Amino acid sequence: MIDPPVFGRHQPASHTIIHLSDPHFLADGVRHAGGSDSQGNLAHTLETVRRVHPHPSAIVITGDLTDFGEPDAYRRLRSMLEPVAADLGCPIVWVAGNHDERPALRAELLDAPATEEPVTGVWDLDGLRLIALDSSIPGWHHGDIDAAQRDWLAEQLRHPAPHGTLLAMHHPPLPAHVPLFDILELRHQDELADVIRGTDVRGILAGHLHYSSSGMFAGVPVSVASSTCYTMNLGRPAAEVNGMDAAQAFQLVHVRPDVITHTVVPVAEAPTGDYFSEEWTQAMAELSADERLGAFSRKPPRSKA
Repeated sequence: MIDPPVFGRHQPASHTIIHLSDPHFLADGVRHAGGSDSQGNLAHTLETVRRVHPHPSAIVITGDLTDFGEPDAYRRLRSMLEPVAADLGCPIVWVAGNHDERPALRAELLDAPATEEPVTGVWDLDGLRLIALDSSIPGWHHGDIDAAQRDWLAEQLRHPAPHGTLLAMHHPPLPAHVPLFDILELRHQDELADVIRGTDVRGILAGHLHYSSSGMFAGVPVSVASSTCYTMNLGRPAAEVNGMDAAQAFQLVHVRPDVITHTVVPVAEAPTGDYFSEEWTQAMAELSADERLGAFSRKPPRSKA
């Protein structure tokens, strides 16, 4: 199928990131107490991931990879993600969350020593730098980027990357809609802002909230991906919000020289209109640019009946 022509002012994206979050896997593939099927929901999500982009730059999963840090849960998660990443020809960036256990994560996902060392890393994605930070604190649910990590990050950011830098972390440096999350938020945000402000950081990818959200931090856009497991029902009063096994989503991150967009992709089956059929696309390809613009952009005349 021929790609539809592009008439806008923006060039095609140089990089596309698949941003997933909060799969909350359990050992033995069991369901959560509320009934949500973390393994089945992720399988459904990955079917959609395969459709939306054939060659992404990376798959980034921003934390709470498992619910209790069980080794079998990490192995199950890895067995589902790695074949997809291999088929798409891209790396997986595993980010630690407050429900994760660093030793098991490092051993089962990174083939690294099972230590309490923060799970961090730097990826050069054809000139786009992606830095994973570890905002988890062993034994606690709130987050922090401690002084050692902040110093390490500052050193990484001393020299800009050709396409700039994206940070990936679990706890977003944003206020939450749900009151409970106030006590579970990221600490030392001012100190982290001092490290980021004025650098080539172009975006922050995060999770933790189980709903999609966005905002600004230190002059940098922050984009929070919803959970692939269960989400928050924001259709209720803020103080009464609770989880539901519905509205799962992930995000497509498109990087262009002048802008980065974060598109929420719902994971749902529903009837879909066929606005860009193969026959239509072929017919458009055979027209000149001016003819295509007229055929597609101009409104049809209003009926006088």
